[in-house]
Amino acid sequence: MTKLKFFFLFFFLGLTQSFAQSVPGIISDRVSKLDAMLDEAIKNQQVPGLVAMILKDGKVVYHEAKGFADVPSNRLMKKDDIFRIASQTKAITSTAVMMLWEEGKFRLDDPISMYIPEFKNPKVLSNFRYADTSYTTKPSPKEITIRHLLTHTSGLGYGVIDGDERMRMIYHKAGITDLFTTENISIEESVKKLAKLPLHHEPGSKYTYSEGLDVLGYFVEVVSGMPFDRFLQERIFDPLGMNDTRFYLSDIQAPRLVTVHTYNQSKWNPYPVTFYDPEYPRKGAKRFFSGGAGLSSTTADYAKFLQMYLNGGFLNGKRILSSQTIETMMRNQVGDLWNGDKFYGLAFGVVTEQGVATGGLGSEGTFDWGGYFNTQYFADPQENIIGLIFKQTSGAGNGDQTGWKFRQMVFTLIE
Repeated sequence: MTKLKFFFLFFFLGLTQSFAQSVPGIISDRVSKLDAMLDEAIKNQQVPGLVAMILKDGKVVYHEAKGFADVPSNRLMKKDDIFRIASQTKAITSTAVMMLWEEGKFRLDDPISMYIPEFKNPKVLSNFRYADTSYTTKPSPKEITIRHLLTHTSGLGYGVIDGDERMRMIYHKAGITDLFTTENISIEESVKKLAKLPLHHEPGSKYTYSEGLDVLGYFVEVVSGMPFDRFLQERIFDPLGMNDTRFYLSDIQAPRLVTVHTYNQSKWNPYPVTFYDPEYPRKGAKRFFSGGAGLSSTTADYAKFLQMYLNGGFLNGKRILSSQTIETMMRNQVGDLWNGDKFYGLAFGVVTEQGVATGGLGSEGTFDWGGYFNTQYFADPQENIIGLIFKQTSGAGNGDQTGWKFRQMVFTLIE
């Protein structure tokens, strides 16, 4: 895509932007400054395209699509385009787990082996031999609990994106499906393989980002007696009207999937097939329902999910969770194992008093997360404001700063 094409696109978008009506509590003239920042990022090719959305008190303040959904074909981004949300799946899986917890199906500190016996008697990695990837282990003094899986303190790893090379090699050799796949495999098969592998550390002793939510996706199947994708659709997506949030897309939805791009040779190009096929949401076996990374969605759909949380578990006449359950989920579940600006609850990172002092993160209690393909969200319960900025990039970037700028500027809109 040439700079000239991006200039004409930038000019065209400037003529066609349409903001929502003035919303009480929002400084309306500042919305245009935020919009100009995003236009500038598109013009400078920091990102090929994006969709951004802001809601205040459940009302849309801003919802705009900018740039290209697919650079090679010059397909312009649209507000209802579908993005791979990757790790934003985790909060939805956690919600499903807590719905079953509300029904008295289990306790949070139950060992996961009570429901998936393969996790009985876990072992911790002791020694590793690079020459042949053999290793030794030692017994873990603790079992993995459901709370450990929800909070990334189980000691499980994350395979191909793990920070420990030894774990990457062990997971690869064992044939673990780490994120998403077009291959013909179920979450049950992958989780039972995972259960046989060593842990990074004793459960509960450290925060290690992991496949814990993938294990819990299968756990939902075991406890509910339903396929994980059907549980999410019937219990969360349909009640909230999240009609475009799915593991795999229909033939009607598929054309709205945004291309994953990477920046090389001074332009944005489609991301190639590497350890995963970027086309997984619309091709392949469509059997693997990754609770940690598998869903695709739109900004409007995910905003409904977040608004349900801001409403205390209720939206559009549908009760998903109790307000008391949400209060538990938003409490610090990992002590001082995480950073000072935020702690980790049962589904989200949550801004602390120190985070407020850092600036640009929102009020204390603001919850957030993001996804592998450059999607981000945050929701502030005190101000009842939601921000989402969805992009689809991986690999090499081009100086994209829209994530932190968008969040910082959203909170300057508040009167």
